Amino acid sequence: MPTYRDEGVVLRTHNLGEADRIITVLSRRHGKVRAVARGVRRTSSKWGARLEPFSHVDLQFATGRTLDVITEAVTLHAWSEPLCTDYNRYTVGHVLLETADRLVSVENEPALHQYRLLAGALHALVTGTSDGPRPSTLVMDSYLLRAVATAGFAPSLDGCASCGTPGPHEAFSPAAGGLVCPRCRPPGTAQVRPGTLALLSALLSGDWPATRDADAPTMRQASGLVAAFVAWHLERGLRTIEHVSR
Repeated sequence: MPTYRDEGVVLRTHNLGEADRIITVLSRRHGKVRAVARGVRRTSSKWGARLEPFSHVDLQFATGRTLDVITEAVTLHAWSEPLCTDYNRYTVGHVLLETADRLVSVENEPALHQYRLLAGALHALVTGTSDGPRPSTLVMDSYLLRAVATAGFAPSLDGCASCGTPGPHEAFSPAAGGLVCPRCRPPGTAQVRPGTLALLSALLSGDWPATRDADAPTMRQASGLVAAFVAWHLERGLRTIEHVSR
């Protein structure tokens, strides 16, 4: 069988037969890959633990007729170990995995930017951001904004999402695509707190120093707006986000 190597993050697993598993990986060069790991559920398996969700691994695949087969797995970062011992980071981590799985819907198509965003967010969740530790929900919100923006759904934070009138504006509509001016504002649209817009912009650009002084009410509102925006553009809400403690 022809073989190839790639590195990736394990998104999810499904049992297959008595001892095998189907592993879904977001890889650097091949996008989302579903492959069979034979015998990993046996107690004698030497590398089954390396193929759990959150694991960052270097894999060798053998090309199969329907599904490829994983023939070797080397751990690059064991992110599953620290995440599985902290409930808040664990639930946020699953939001990251589900989002990546939903956004990269086509298998075996390159998704380098989504891979880098996911790996970077998991690394920040475990070790802290470039500007030091941040709340896990703040890491999640930054990842969600940047991931949907990479997929083509960047929120409008400078001008009105409907008519383009330069901002700043005080209302945010997920359905409209971001901030809206008073003329375009739909009924019931949330009014953005002072500071929330600046926080959303910093999270979208990855400007962690600018998030240092954000207070709890501002972070809560920003998180709610991000969740609503992502749910709208994914057409249904993220199942795992319901378990995140805000």
